[in-house]
Amino acid sequence: MKRMTGIFLLILLICTTLPFSYAVNEKQTSDVLSLSAKSAVLMDQETGDVLFEKNRHEKLYPASVTKIMSLLLFTEALESEKLKLSDRITATREAVEKGGSQIWLKEGEQMTVDELLRATAIGSANDACTALAVHLAGSETAFVRQMNERAKQLGMHDTVFENCTGLDDDTETHLTTAYDIALMSRALLAHEKIQKYTTVWMDSLRDGKTQLVNTNKLVRFYNGTTGLKTGTTNKAGCCVSASAQRDGMHLIAVVLNAPTSNDRFVDAKAMLDWGFASFESVTPDFDKALLQPVPVRRGLAQRVGIEPPKLKKLLLKTGEKAKLQTAIELSDDVFAPVEKGQELGSLTVSLNGKPLAEYPLCAASDVRARTLWDAFLRLFSALRVRA
Repeated sequence: MKRMTGIFLLILLICTTLPFSYAVNEKQTSDVLSLSAKSAVLMDQETGDVLFEKNRHEKLYPASVTKIMSLLLFTEALESEKLKLSDRITATREAVEKGGSQIWLKEGEQMTVDELLRATAIGSANDACTALAVHLAGSETAFVRQMNERAKQLGMHDTVFENCTGLDDDTETHLTTAYDIALMSRALLAHEKIQKYTTVWMDSLRDGKTQLVNTNKLVRFYNGTTGLKTGTTNKAGCCVSASAQRDGMHLIAVVLNAPTSNDRFVDAKAMLDWGFASFESVTPDFDKALLQPVPVRRGLAQRVGIEPPKLKKLLLKTGEKAKLQTAIELSDDVFAPVEKGQELGSLTVSLNGKPLAEYPLCAASDVRARTLWDAFLRLFSALRVRA
């Protein structure tokens, strides 16, 4: 049996996002967001909720936005210590022969992982990206297999990578979607250290002889920018995955196949501006005094305390935070033994009667079952007191 202990208004406060989607379709927002790009998605980084979409599952060429997946694998390799920033990598012919954007590596030239990451993330250098890929996997082909495997793990069901750079002159099947790009962007941004590279406007290599300028203009001009990556080819048009963080919200705006370079930034900025204006981040709160200890039957302790749950941030439409409610249900009692972490109830967060999230309420400590020996000792102690 359980008892309902109350429904209470939530108090606002801080940060980011929500366990169900507030997806807004194109028709609903066409008067607010009129985009020139063929496909677009606005996603919340923390929860993966889609806030705006336009043809989000249409398969298109991503150009150098592909490098987000390459950067994700490089970052994960650094965290697992398969790579170190100080490692020196020797450029192979496979890397040197890459066309498009590059830092003009020479076969046999050595650079550190840190330098090649800067060249890849800031300058979108195809040769630098390939040098890292070959070093990590043995060949670009082997690295691409890892890219496609990671894509599957992330739920990127409409994506096929054929190279690590996004060059598409010789392929008809190197395709992805705005939604899938948002998924891999979200995964990369979960590694905050990547912003050391993705937020840099200008840098240099080779003692200042090689200049790096970020093609993502939002890095310089948009407040709160955290990255991420542009891409341009004749097949792909102008693309960008742009991310920014304000007031605890971290949003990802993906634009595919925009007519011009300026158009992609206009579209991305429009989505980000709309997202920050239309939603707010709230950390739910509740009266912790309501988490009364639960009676324990046949236990050494008569009651067991309840561990306060850590509530996740919710992303709400602006003005809705005052409508949030919480409901707490706890067991009337529980039989020993009780294990720490054992579920004894739940806390539900709702908006206008619709549940947004449910959290288990768990025992804060162990309670051992009372044995016959415990009963004897208790009786013996009582008799001694009376004597």
